[in-house]
Formats: sequence, C-alpha cells, structure tokens
Amino acid sequence: MENQLSILSESLDKKLQVLQEIQEYNTRQEQAFKQEQADLESFDDAMEEKERLIEKLTQLDEGFEALFERVSAELKDHREQYAPQIKILQEKVKQVMDLSIAIQAQEARNKKLVEDYFSKARTGLKQNRQNSRAAYDYYKNMSGGSVVPSRYMDSKQ
Repeated sequence: MENQLSILSESLDKKLQVLQEIQEYNTRQEQAFKQEQADLESFDDAMEEKERLIEKLTQLDEGFEALFERVSAELKDHREQYAPQIKILQEKVKQVMDLSIAIQAQEARNKKLVEDYFSKARTGLKQNRQNSRAAYDYYKNMSGGSVVPSRYMDSKQ
C-alpha cells in the first residue's frame, strides 16, 4: 500500500510539472499577441506544445484515477494508518486544482487577446477595401470612364 501511495504522489507531482509547463506556454502565447505585430508562428508553436502536454496530462489523469480506484477502499478502511500520506495527497490535489484554475483564467485572457486581434484585423481589412474602392472610383471618374452625358444638353451643333 505504501508503494501505491507513493505512485499516486509521484503522479500528482508529474501533473503539477505538466501544468506548470502549460502555464509557461500560455504566457508565451499571451506575449505573442501583446506585441505590436502579433507573432502567429510563436503562438502556433505554443499551441502544438500545449496539445502534447494536454495528452500527457490526460494519460496521467487516467493512470491516477485507475490506481486511486484500486486503493480507495483500503484507504477508507485504514484512514488513520495512512493519515500523513492522505494529507500530502490532499495538499497536492489542491495545488493541482489551484493551478488548473489559474490556467483556465490564462486561457480566457488569451482567448480575449486573440479575438481582439482578429477583430482589429477584420476592421483593418474592411477599411482597406473601402479605401481601395474609393481610390478606384476616383480614378474612374478622373479618367472619364464613367462620364455620363447630360440629358438636358442639346447635342446639335
């Protein structure tokens, strides 16, 4: 049982490490969009790494849950005997949860940054289209391509 509790503790330590790495990549993504010109390549690289880390985190979760299910009955029956280890596990679970919440907040902020960036980009494209259209219309008018003869003028000479 001591060995299984040790494995659970190590699993939580690995989860904390992976979550901290995800948090670092979130920070990189945030920095990529806080620059004057967004660094989309850096953002994409961070996304790929985060995907890999999330897969690793999922595997750790599945392993932890499977092992915990096997030992949970024993822990409930001998709660006093394993109280120190249980307390350590509870503290690590709390740390994992706190870090998960912090990451979710980071993700929400990054999502807002990305949405704002693309909103500005769309607005800029729309403005460019309007400017191009106005320039084209001006060019057409000035070159005489769209001169409409007046209906009220006598064309006899």
